[in-house]
Amino acid sequence: MVNYLIFGITYAFACVVQPGPFQAFLFSQSITNGWRKTFPLVFAPLISDLPVIILVLLVLTNMPGDVLRIIQCFGGVFLIYLAYGAYKTWRKYDLTVNLDVHPRQNIFKAVLINLLNPNPYLGWSLVMGPLLIKGWNEDPTNAIVLLISFYGSFVIYSIGMIALFAAARNLGPRVSRVSVGISVVAFASFGFYQLWSGISGF
Repeated sequence: MVNYLIFGITYAFACVVQPGPFQAFLFSQSITNGWRKTFPLVFAPLISDLPVIILVLLVLTNMPGDVLRIIQCFGGVFLIYLAYGAYKTWRKYDLTVNLDVHPRQNIFKAVLINLLNPNPYLGWSLVMGPLLIKGWNEDPTNAIVLLISFYGSFVIYSIGMIALFAAARNLGPRVSRVSVGISVVAFASFGFYQLWSGISGF
């Protein structure tokens, strides 16, 4: 259970600090409307990920164990790829961020942005989905702990990022660069672990 708890907490951090459409949206909203009005948007993934989770799990639960282990290996490669992308972002991080600002965006727009973002689909089909099924087969408590730790941490980290974004001119961008560097280590560690776990299962 502890392994699933740690994975959920740390994987959520790596996902939150990885630059993407949703993070850019949070940035623009926090700069425009302040952190108080942006705060509710951190719950958008809880809404947008639900159909993704159901779709992915319906497909994965009908697959044989060997196929799941192969998918887990692909998940490891995907995480290493994310680590490489985060590393390139960290090396060339631009402290002067320019984003189009849309003051009237709401949580519906945040949900739509996340639904159109390929990362949740890739993350759930290659990483979280197989791990959730594995945890459920071992003990349903493991799967529950994984979900709660991941989404609970995701919300908390997102709130922290909004606070940094709100003070981006003084502190946020530099701290964000450090966070991206940490995500490189997190993604790479998870990637090699996924590869090892998948290969050793054969």
